[in-house]
Amino acid sequence: MDIRDGVDVITNVRVAGEGRELLVHPDALADGVFDVWIADGCIADIAPAGNIRHRGRVLDGEGNWLIPGLWDHHVHFLQWSLASTRPSVEHARSALEAAAFAATIAPQPDGRRILSRWRDALWDTTATRAVLDAATGEVPTYLLSLDVHGVWMNSAAFRREGITPDAGGVLRETAAFALIDHLDDVEPLTADAAHSRAAARAAARGVVGIWDLEFGENHVPWRRRAAAGWDGLRVFSNVYPEHLDTAIAQGLRTGDPLEGNSFVRMGMQKVFGDGSLGTRTAATSGEYSGHPRHHGALNTAPDQMTDAVVRAAVHGIETTIHAIGDRANTAAIDAFARAGVPGRIEHAQLVHATDIPRFARLGIEASVQPQHLVDDRDLTDAFWSQQPAMPYPFVTMRDAGVSLLFGSDAPVSVLDPWAQIAAAVYRTDDHRPAWQPEQAIDARTALAASTLGGSGDPQRIEPGTVADLAIVAADPLTSDRERLRAMPVAATMIAGCLTHTG
Repeated sequence: MDIRDGVDVITNVRVAGEGRELLVHPDALADGVFDVWIADGCIADIAPAGNIRHRGRVLDGEGNWLIPGLWDHHVHFLQWSLASTRPSVEHARSALEAAAFAATIAPQPDGRRILSRWRDALWDTTATRAVLDAATGEVPTYLLSLDVHGVWMNSAAFRREGITPDAGGVLRETAAFALIDHLDDVEPLTADAAHSRAAARAAARGVVGIWDLEFGENHVPWRRRAAAGWDGLRVFSNVYPEHLDTAIAQGLRTGDPLEGNSFVRMGMQKVFGDGSLGTRTAATSGEYSGHPRHHGALNTAPDQMTDAVVRAAVHGIETTIHAIGDRANTAAIDAFARAGVPGRIEHAQLVHATDIPRFARLGIEASVQPQHLVDDRDLTDAFWSQQPAMPYPFVTMRDAGVSLLFGSDAPVSVLDPWAQIAAAVYRTDDHRPAWQPEQAIDARTALAASTLGGSGDPQRIEPGTVADLAIVAADPLTSDRERLRAMPVAATMIAGCLTHTG
């Protein structure tokens, strides 16, 4: 069958995930092989394979596993779509090595060199403008940090952007976000083509939807794509506080379709509570190890967080707050508590034990990125070893009743839910033993956290539910780490229409 074909019957599949426990039938065990009927974009019936005559367009599952379609709850989709065009400097082990590598990259047609995945937190030498100048000369050169909270630039780049440099040559936080948004300001046709390619790659990994938290004004381009008939993925397009008034003036509420396209909907307001671990700007209660009296900083004052949540809620727009350090998580939880509304927190990488029950009690979802815990395990051990709070406390959150939502933060980590699931379950992605294995969650919770409703309200495979589905080659509930990370995806569909066939 071809992409975009509608499917009437999926035959010969085993079922994994929520809803599997209901498939107990006199003629088949719950782990047996089933046929699934689809009508009007939803699952109409499920029965043991071969018991009912097939009609219409049939997709043979060939004994593979049917799972709910997967979601990435935190993506910077334009940055991810453009990431393949920017060389990575992640391999560099010093400022000199990174600068020397940057000098080998040919400038883009606009005269700039733009590299990605710069990471200096564990270098012995400091990233300075002088080091980059010496290697890169008069070609404007930009190194975007892996966590996209910083940009290292040479003097030529500062001059080109009209920004007064300091000796360090690094823009951080709000200034970095604005510059990255500017660097990503490509022609609409170029951006749209990159989005379509990225959507196809995501569908090939079983993804049916994303929450897009791209920097800058993101609704205008998504309105354009929606009007043009976008159907590559389901998309929730979020807004930042500086663009909230526009969304309010347009009468948009969380969940509303943009331009009448049900694939593209209004998301949430996103507020930056603090910075990141990689740039040592996450707001923590304890000192960063090796950095006396350094606690990071809040990007938004607590009373401003509350005001932002209330203003959006009055107009039917939900809020999510970026909070990595425990001090930022406490402030974000307080903001939702004072506003009297539920919400979402992005990252929740370092959380005080006393705050975890408050997540559940106040109905705050934890939108987390498991791959970060294995990518940042050395940073966490180096800088947060003396913190009183808990890093990446997935099991503690789950046991407290917190709904977990998995995402990638792409381009910070790869837009691939299988990488996130494997990291959450096995807490390592290399030869080293699991990192803090007591916080490794079970595969069932990890799969549920990768569906639209997260672990608190996972998508189920049962009659009446939307036919956003994927067919994979192995049971994700029993697969080992390597199989999970490389999970072959045979087909993906949205509302019964194929978006990928393998």
